[in-house]
Amino acid sequence: MENYFDIIIIGAGAVGCAVARELSKYKLDIAVVDKESDVAAGTSGRNSAVVHAGFNNKPGSLMAKLCVEGNLGFEKVCKDLDVPYKKTGKLVVAFDECDLKGIEKLMDTGKKNGVPNLSFINAEQVNSLEPYVGGIGAMLSPNTAIINPFIYTVALAENACKNGVKFYFDTEVFEISRQKGKFRISAGGNQYYCKYIINSAGLYSDKISTMAGDKNYKIYPCRGQYYILDKRTRKYLSMPVYPVPRPGSGGLGVHITPTIEGNILIGPSAEYIKTKCDYGVTRDVMTKLFTEAKELLPSIGVKDVIRNYSGIRPKLVGPKVGGFGDFVIKESEVVEGLIQLIGIESPGLTASVPISKMVRDIIANKEELEEKPEFTNQRKGILEFRQLSREQKDELIKKCPEYGEIVCRCEHITKREIMDAIENPLGVKTLAGIKYRARAMMGRCQGGYCLARIVEILTKEYGVPVEEVVLRGKDSKLFEGRVK
Repeated sequence: MENYFDIIIIGAGAVGCAVARELSKYKLDIAVVDKESDVAAGTSGRNSAVVHAGFNNKPGSLMAKLCVEGNLGFEKVCKDLDVPYKKTGKLVVAFDECDLKGIEKLMDTGKKNGVPNLSFINAEQVNSLEPYVGGIGAMLSPNTAIINPFIYTVALAENACKNGVKFYFDTEVFEISRQKGKFRISAGGNQYYCKYIINSAGLYSDKISTMAGDKNYKIYPCRGQYYILDKRTRKYLSMPVYPVPRPGSGGLGVHITPTIEGNILIGPSAEYIKTKCDYGVTRDVMTKLFTEAKELLPSIGVKDVIRNYSGIRPKLVGPKVGGFGDFVIKESEVVEGLIQLIGIESPGLTASVPISKMVRDIIANKEELEEKPEFTNQRKGILEFRQLSREQKDELIKKCPEYGEIVCRCEHITKREIMDAIENPLGVKTLAGIKYRARAMMGRCQGGYCLARIVEILTKEYGVPVEEVVLRGKDSKLFEGRVK
């Protein structure tokens, strides 16, 4: 099959989907291709879910500029897309005199970057904000917020889809060539043609760049490991708490972060690894992670852990240098029409919308863009039944009895919410896709109760053969057949 587009975006992470949404405002034929079975399957779905303020980034860098711009506009974007957003603030905690000097440096960097309202607070003030956290003082960043990064990326993609963008999952790019002035992309067994490629492939952006003819980039994978704590720990923390960053590390240090749903995250670590798909967790690192987390929040215990996971940063600086490079956002200097988005690590999520506007401007400098009068910037998410009042629940059950059947007991997710997740506009029907859209299987039992119920809904309500039910993609089937 041959498919012709004006623009093809390679990569369906937060940045790729933000670019798709931004460009869907114009009369363009746009496609997004991704080798995974859903959006946010890489770095975008495996992070700390923090909307950063911008005081950690080098003054004058794109990272700093776009992070501050993204932070200030993030709440409006979330409101338009019906994405849960909570401005919690954040503490960067000092434990000794060296840390206090580090905070002075952070505040100076924040001031240079234009971050508003940063302040230093003493130990007593820290205790009044976060009584379970120690320290001799802290920097308070009131503009820091938390979101659900998967729902955010889904929302961007669904809004882009509503505005005409085509999404192709399980579509790995194998070859890129030129044919009659257009790019020819061989992916997923099909051929795609376009005038412009937006390279938003994250960890694999160097590989895509090389395929397209630009061999100037190398991505170094840097893994961060995390713990997820049970919701019963929510009383211990109301905002992200970070240590003062140490020079030369690949991240911002081990921190503790409340999630928008009420869990607490511990992590990430920062370790350079050899392969870009090693999402394993290791005993030594996880032990160290928990030890450091208890220094920040002594009240937590191992019994509070319900899961662990890891994410991988696509860094442009290797282990010999450490620290952070800067975003690459520009048209390739050697391949016309190849728009490079490379090295988009944290704060890429926060900066995703400003990055998309930079891409739009690059295209606008080469093409006359005509706005679509029918474009809509609104998207409605899945109704969260558990957040409603008793009266609202009763009324909803009368209208739709499927709201009266609880499928996931830990998270109180109803059958209707599961079905809404299955019926998503992107056509994703994997168990992971359902999990991240509706939060089923994310409670303390991690699917022990509801997994079988969800499989039953897939098979009975939607006619999916049980042998075709997959966790994430075509190579992750859970069942071989029936035993009786």
